Amino acid sequence: MNRTCHRTSQSTSRLSARPHRACATLALIAAATLTGGCNNAGEGALSGAALGALGGMGIGSLYGDMGKGAAMGGIIGGIGGLILGDQNARNMDY
Repeated sequence: MNRTCHRTSQSTSRLSARPHRACATLALIAAATLTGGCNNAGEGALSGAALGALGGMGIGSLYGDMGKGAAMGGIIGGIGGLILGDQNARNMDY
């Protein structure tokens, strides 16, 4: 068996495991965001953006570009946190 062929199959198995790690990381971040308390939309947006950027940085590093992952995670986390914080504030008013 050729050594290069062995290396290729080994690197392919590593790449196939990465999406599972990315999904696990996203699930962990989502759970942390949902269980974390934010009293209003501003707090939710800030905490969501911070958690999203950290998670996105981790996922981006798996695919070779930490900066893009952090930017995307920050934007998505900020929007999600904004919505959750607003809903929390509305529920506390009732």
